[in-house]
Amino acid sequence: MNNKISASLMCADLLNLGNQIKELENGGVDYLHLDVMDSVFVPNITLGIDTINQVKAFTSLPIDIHLLVDKPSRIIHSLDFSVGDYVTIHSECSERIMENAAFIKQKGAFFGLALNPDTTIEEVSKYLPYVDMINIMLIVPGFAGSSLIHGIMEKVKQTRSFLDSHGYENIIIEVDGSVSNERASVLKDYGASMFVCGTSSIFKKNVTFYETISEFKKFIC
Repeated sequence: MNNKISASLMCADLLNLGNQIKELENGGVDYLHLDVMDSVFVPNITLGIDTINQVKAFTSLPIDIHLLVDKPSRIIHSLDFSVGDYVTIHSECSERIMENAAFIKQKGAFFGLALNPDTTIEEVSKYLPYVDMINIMLIVPGFAGSSLIHGIMEKVKQTRSFLDSHGYENIIIEVDGSVSNERASVLKDYGASMFVCGTSSIFKKNVTFYETISEFKKFIC
């Protein structure tokens, strides 16, 4: 898999969302990253079911849904996702992982498993036969613009090594949170291939998406 950009709509201008999606499409992003928060698993509320379904109907891009919620089953059955999309739930949620994974994969989507900063790949190894993507949180999740956790990027290297040494070379790694251009270059070398891009990279004031996306791509090629 070539390295991919997943643009975080949590960082978009929600009053101008349709136009921004078109600009992101034209700028060359690969996925639209859609964060769903419930104010329980994390202390924030972001995009809801209706918004995500409208985005899915509006865009030609595949979507990358990230459920930062305690009970994902309450949400995924109402979401419009399909073949080629990613749907990620957190390993720390209170529900059974496999029941949600089965539903996601039955609809033809890729199943992602997210790891909070303190969760290791070894702790979730029993789920790996069913996983298509590991999302590694580089920040304490909940709010855009949060600071990178010191030393967390090494976790990407360790995770890639574990996956490769245990026969899971096909599982991709997504990195999420404070992914700047310079950090993306290091993370790419550590084994990441999907980059959630927000305010640290492509969402910047007074600069076009075409410019910021083109610049970011130089660091992950």
